[in-house]
This record gives sequence, structure tokens and C-alpha cells, in this order.
Amino acid sequence: MFKGLGNLASVLKQARELQQRMEEVQEALGRLRVEGHSGGGMVTVEATGQQRIVGVRIDSSLVQSGDQEMLEDLLVAACNQALDKARQAAADEMGKLTGGLELPGMQEALSKLGLGGLNAPE
Repeated sequence: MFKGLGNLASVLKQARELQQRMEEVQEALGRLRVEGHSGGGMVTVEATGQQRIVGVRIDSSLVQSGDQEMLEDLLVAACNQALDKARQAAADEMGKLTGGLELPGMQEALSKLGLGGLNAPE
């Protein structure tokens, strides 16, 4: 009977360690920066590993051209590329944490950390 309690204590300890590692990964993803580019580098969007856009750079010649539709298209493309890179970086980090295993309840745990839908196509 007490043998089972030892196993339960071990599982709980591992769960706490996993939670701590997930929090560390989340912090690291907040510091991670990735970039998306479009228009041959005329538009650059910077995002964090937590999929937050934190910066946009637009070449002045593009702004001066006055082609609003093209600028909007390039911004969307650069944002999508940056977010794709951020999702991939998050998936890579979580893969390291879990050893590439698909653990039951992992998607729910990821969503609680703001990383839900990492493998969902956009």
C-alpha cells in the first residue's frame, strides 16, 4: 500500500519539475526574437517566441511610394512569416522539454501558457 504512495510522490515531483521547466521555457520564449521579411527586406517585423509582434521596420522608399495596398500586403506577409518562426521556435523548445513525446493534456497545458495551437496550420 505504501509503495503506491511513493510512486505517487514521485509522479507529483516530476509534474512540479515539468511545470517549473515549462515556466522557464515560457520566459525564454519571451526573450527570444525572430524576424519576418517581405518585399526583399523592405518590410521587417520582429516577434517574440510568445508570438507577440514587438517591432516593425518599413523602408522609407516604400512609404514614399504611396502604394498603400502593396504596403499592407507586405506587412501581412512579414507578420505571418515572423509568427510562423515564433510558433516553430516555441514548438522546438517544447519538444526539447517533452523529448518529442505527445503527452496527454499537453495542448491544454500549452494553451494555459499562451502557446496553444503550436502545430495548427495558419
